[in-house]
Amino acid sequence: MANILITGATGAIGSKLVEHLKPNHHLTLVNRSFDDAPASLTEGTTTKPLDLVERENWNGLLEGIDYVIQLAGQADATAGFYESLLDLNYKLPYNLFEAAAESKTLKRVIYASSIHASDAYPQNVQVKISDIPRPADLYGVSKVYLEGLASYFAYKKGVESIGIRIGNFQGSDDEFEPDSSPQMHAMYLSSRDMCHLIDCCLSAELDEPALVINGISNNTFPRLDIDQARVKVGYQPKDNAFEKAGIFKK
Repeated sequence: MANILITGATGAIGSKLVEHLKPNHHLTLVNRSFDDAPASLTEGTTTKPLDLVERENWNGLLEGIDYVIQLAGQADATAGFYESLLDLNYKLPYNLFEAAAESKTLKRVIYASSIHASDAYPQNVQVKISDIPRPADLYGVSKVYLEGLASYFAYKKGVESIGIRIGNFQGSDDEFEPDSSPQMHAMYLSSRDMCHLIDCCLSAELDEPALVINGISNNTFPRLDIDQARVKVGYQPKDNAFEKAGIFKK
């Protein structure tokens, strides 16, 4: 049983991970506010309402923490640099890694990158992690920065990390739209596979201190190559958007 701190814990992904991880781990949830969070989410956890853009709020925050799952940030592909990206996607993760470098207990940071880091490739191209990042918007640029930041702190400061380029996450079958375009199906990531991937990232033994992997489900035509995730962390996704939509069946 590990002590795990989750930032952005009340978001779409965060709430699913809290539900999944709570039975087997001690969770500390950090969010600007928990006023709108259901009691079922926070029950049995430690909650800390903090603005993580402020550096002083990281003082002592990682004391006794084994893993950080970093989900906090601006996830809007249309977001402007000064309006929100600068604070949430540049300053906040820098504060995290700076605090991580000072921690005496932290084993690993697992952070949310995004498919937007490489989404400017043509839609008929399957993107590998080894391909040069090609963001299609400033949000994607911020995720390329985050991956570079993690690499710097891994190799220069000793902070081990795994970044996940998350695809089109859908928290439940109710959100799944079978009539979506093939391009959307190709990016699909189910809640079940996301939770499994996080389990893999928590337990994996890494060859190098910094790893970036693609995170989508086992889609018939995958937009992102997930072979590295299979090999490096043991990811075995179960869901397939094309099968769910009745387009292809095994």
